[in-house]
Amino acid sequence: MNINGVLFVKICLSVTSDVATDQRVNKIAQTLKGMGAEVTVIGRKKMNSLPFRTDGITIKLFNLPFSKGPMFYASYNIRAFLYLLGNRFDILVANDLDTLPANFAASRIKRKRLVYDSHEYFTEVPELVGRKWTKKIWETIEQLLLPRILYAITVSDSIARSYYKKYGIRMVTVRNVPLCETEEDAHDYSPDIKGKLIIYQGSLNMGRGLELVIRSMRHVPSATFLIAGDGDIAGKLKELTEELGLTDRIRFTGRIPFGELSSYTRRADLGISLEENLGLNYYYALPNKLFDYIKANVPVLVSDFPEMGALVKKYGIGLTTLSRDPEEVAGLINLMLTDKIKIKLWKNNLREAAKELCWEKESEKLIGLYRSVNAS
Repeated sequence: MNINGVLFVKICLSVTSDVATDQRVNKIAQTLKGMGAEVTVIGRKKMNSLPFRTDGITIKLFNLPFSKGPMFYASYNIRAFLYLLGNRFDILVANDLDTLPANFAASRIKRKRLVYDSHEYFTEVPELVGRKWTKKIWETIEQLLLPRILYAITVSDSIARSYYKKYGIRMVTVRNVPLCETEEDAHDYSPDIKGKLIIYQGSLNMGRGLELVIRSMRHVPSATFLIAGDGDIAGKLKELTEELGLTDRIRFTGRIPFGELSSYTRRADLGISLEENLGLNYYYALPNKLFDYIKANVPVLVSDFPEMGALVKKYGIGLTTLSRDPEEVAGLINLMLTDKIKIKLWKNNLREAAKELCWEKESEKLIGLYRSVNAS
């Protein structure tokens, strides 16, 4: 992205996600680089991490003795804190609450500017449902640190309003929209699948509605369901698929580099985002897969929650539902795959929506924020 350089500074972005597949971090890193900044991304080295291009971004991945749980977060923040203390950066960027302790402490000690990027409503994620003490620990960290943050961004207006109500912190909403044009758009990595194709792309975690769609596929005989991603419940989803005798019509790709994922999405006839209401994180979600579907001109079926539902209705690009009944959901899927008049209307609307919902426009808010940070 060619932006007049305005940030002649060193910026470090901290993440615990997989650097190879985190589209948001990669887009932001490239935007900051385009503004003239020298950008470093620090994260963790994963055993099954996919290869990725650095494109002029310095990547530092830590070998950690733990891969999950309290000891993982503790070890990551200790390593990140020591790295930030030992290297010169002008601006530190904490991506999500699990990287904030290290960045907050280092920014105070070194008197450097700090930006907080909340990719989700961290203390409301489904993984913390029913885990009273674990949730309490994260809420305590949030309560201690967020009121003291000067610069922050998040992914939806609903999350921004909620944080303002709780802590008085003003967050800039920078949605997870894709680049209008990418080099990878010209390539075709998609599988050879005949007939209609339904796609889900993203993490395979609890509450994503994947079990619902798999069960619905018993009543959708004319299509294949492609699940592009990996996560904690991948094994359970595959077991359910086998139990229902649907292995011939439900395909699991595992994780796909985001540079290749777009060709899978373009092949689809319907994009799915049917999260359950398991806390405010999903309820207020505006996931990047929804915007990827829009860019690929794929009609969408989403949960009728405040952010997702409003976006789909505003642009007229698909259907929304609150149903968790497999037969009812199957009925909607079958309609969306066969109603030629509605499909034509949705696709026309998708083309118009894609012109607005792209990173080249959305990043203007990000650029404005970092100009303010740099001038402070």
